[in-house]
Amino acid sequence: MTIYFYTTADDYGFLCNFAPYGVAFDGLYWPTVEHYFQAQKFPEFPAHQAQIARVKIPKQAKALGWERSVKLRSDWETVKDAVMKTALFKKFQTHSKIRERLLATATEDLVENAPGDYSWGCGADGSGQN
Repeated sequence: MTIYFYTTADDYGFLCNFAPYGVAFDGLYWPTVEHYFQAQKFPEFPAHQAQIARVKIPKQAKALGWERSVKLRSDWETVKDAVMKTALFKKFQTHSKIRERLLATATEDLVENAPGDYSWGCGADGSGQN
């Protein structure tokens, strides 16, 4: 069986990076994995990272992460998968309720059913990297 998720309102919405399960790293609290992930694009700009941490809505954090008036770290394409893996591990390590739900999926395929995202999602035709 395959488990599809896309929004936080889905049955498996807790898997979304926008889900309200915060993570703490190095004494800083990030309201969602999305907040943390987007901020890691700018390690040389702590003020921009702090701005990302403060916004209320993950969509706003994502928009600030796509902001190119602030210089993106040069190694982003190399490190982004590891950053995401670290953030997701921390999310499920921190929140036992959703950790148990994740573990209950056992060997099911988990697919972010994001039609416009061919990197983190399945894409419109299912050919995304997911």
